[in-house]
Amino acid sequence: MNFDEIIERRGTHSAKWDAMETVYGVSPEDGLPMWVADMDFKPPQVVQDALARMLEHGIYGYFGGDAEYKDAIRWWMQNRHGWEVDPAHIFTTHGLVNGTGLCVQAFTQPGDGVVLFSPVYHAFARVIRSAGREVVECPLTEVNGRMVMDFAAYDAQMSGREKMLILCSPHNPGGQVWTSEELRGVAEFAKRHDLVLVSDEIHHDLVMPGHTHTVMPLAAPEVSDRLVMMTAASKTFNIAGAHTGNVIIADPVLREKFASVMNGLGISANSFGLAMITAAYSPEGAAWVDALVEYLDENRKIMEQGIAAIPGAKVIPLQATYLVWGDFTDTGMEVEELQRRVQEAAKIAANHGESFGMGGERFLRFNVATPRVRVVEAVARMQAAFSDLQ
Repeated sequence: MNFDEIIERRGTHSAKWDAMETVYGVSPEDGLPMWVADMDFKPPQVVQDALARMLEHGIYGYFGGDAEYKDAIRWWMQNRHGWEVDPAHIFTTHGLVNGTGLCVQAFTQPGDGVVLFSPVYHAFARVIRSAGREVVECPLTEVNGRMVMDFAAYDAQMSGREKMLILCSPHNPGGQVWTSEELRGVAEFAKRHDLVLVSDEIHHDLVMPGHTHTVMPLAAPEVSDRLVMMTAASKTFNIAGAHTGNVIIADPVLREKFASVMNGLGISANSFGLAMITAAYSPEGAAWVDALVEYLDENRKIMEQGIAAIPGAKVIPLQATYLVWGDFTDTGMEVEELQRRVQEAAKIAANHGESFGMGGERFLRFNVATPRVRVVEAVARMQAAFSDLQ
C-alpha cells in the first residue's frame, strides 16, 4: 500500500486530469487537479487480482448468479457499519447518480419538489431538474465550524408539493459526519412532510479518526417505511469507473416501485464492477481502507492548516470524505478574483463552490486523495497566490 507512488494519469482518459484545462484553464502539464472526486491511488491488490482472473479467463459474457456479490455487501455492512442487510433488498445500479435518477423516476412525478440541504453534491440538482422536477433548497448554516440544519425554517419552506428528500451522509462538499441526533431530525422532518427519504452514503467508509458514521437505518429505524439507502464501493476503493452502486430498500412497497422503473429501463449489472466489489468487500479490502484513511487524515491536516494560514480563509473541519471545503468569504474577494488566483496563479483546479448550490458561492472544494507531495505543493502554491493579504 504505497499511497506516495506517483502514477501518470495524463492522457489516460482521466476526467480529473485530461479535462481540467477545458473546464478550468489549468494545464495538466504543470497544474494540480483537485476537483473530480476520484483518487490518484490504485485500488487494493485483491481488486487487481480479481480483474486479472477475468482477463486470464478471457470471456466477458453475461454475469450469472450474484449471490456471492450480495453476500460480500452484506458482510461489509455488518462488519464495518453494524447494519444487517437482507440481500433481497439490494438493487445494483450504474453508480449512484444513476441510482438518484431512478429514485426520482420511481418516487416523484414531473413538477414535484425534491428537497436538498444546500450546498450539496451538484449532481443531485442536475438530475432532479433534468427530470422536470423542482429543486427545493434548504440552506445549511455554518455555526462554529459545523454545518447546521434549521428544521423550523425548513418546515416553513414546505409547500406540500415536495415528495422526496435526498440526504448526503457524510456530507459532500462539507466533509461532515452527521450525528445520530441530526439524522433523527432529518428522519422526523421527512415523516412530518411525508417525504421519501433517500440517504446517499457513498462516502461512509472514508471517516477520519475520532469520528463515527451512523447509517440511517440504525439512527432512525422508525422511518424504514420511507427510507431508501444508496451505498457504493466506488469512492472507498477508487473504482468509480466501474459505475456500480447499490440502492437498498427494506420497505416492500417502495421496493416494488423502484423495481418497476429499473425493469422498465432494462438496467442490469456490469460484471467487472460486481467482480471488483466482491473482492473489495473483504478482510483484505478492509485493511487497505484502514491504511488509506490514516494517509488521508495526514493529507487533510496539511491542507486544512495551509488554507487556515491564508488571511480571511478557513475550512469546515474535515470529518469524512477526502474533500476539503475551503471558505474564503472573509478574504473579502469577489468570486471571480478568488477563482482567478487559484486557477491562474496557483495553477490548481478546484471545484467552484456555487456549483453545489445555495451558500457555496465563496467556497472551493479541494480533493486531497493524491500523493502527499502534491498536497504539500498545493499548499505552497495557494499561500503564494494569496501572499499579498495581510
